[in-house]
Amino acid sequence: MTDEAPLRALNARRSLLSTLWIFVMFNYLYADVFGLMDSAQLKQILSGKVGNIQITQSFLFAGALLMEVPIAMVVLSRLLPHNANRWANIASGTLKTAAVGASLFVGKPTLYYLFFSVIELACTLLIVWLAWRWRNPLSASG
Repeated sequence: MTDEAPLRALNARRSLLSTLWIFVMFNYLYADVFGLMDSAQLKQILSGKVGNIQITQSFLFAGALLMEVPIAMVVLSRLLPHNANRWANIASGTLKTAAVGASLFVGKPTLYYLFFSVIELACTLLIVWLAWRWRNPLSASG
């Protein structure tokens, strides 16, 4: 390996993780857009209650915080040093996997929601797996 190879490997993994966060965010977004095109879902949203969940300002704020995680990870995956980057991706990927998994038990999921959820779960699990196996190419021990 040349002196530049470890740095290229580090940047390649950063770029891959950042790209996966962008990919999963588009899936989150389009699952929500499709929900707005579903008349039954839209009626519930407009009534302020979806299934057993009351749509309040606190609920929306919690949702905003949860969605900020992948948005921030797009940038953090590129900027954080290796160890912090690795653990941020593991923690964020685990959190988002759990959130999507839990959402499948709220009401009866639609076919389009199941479709997006499978993709989202696969992607966040891949992020966790890649981060878990990521060794620092710049360290002497690998």
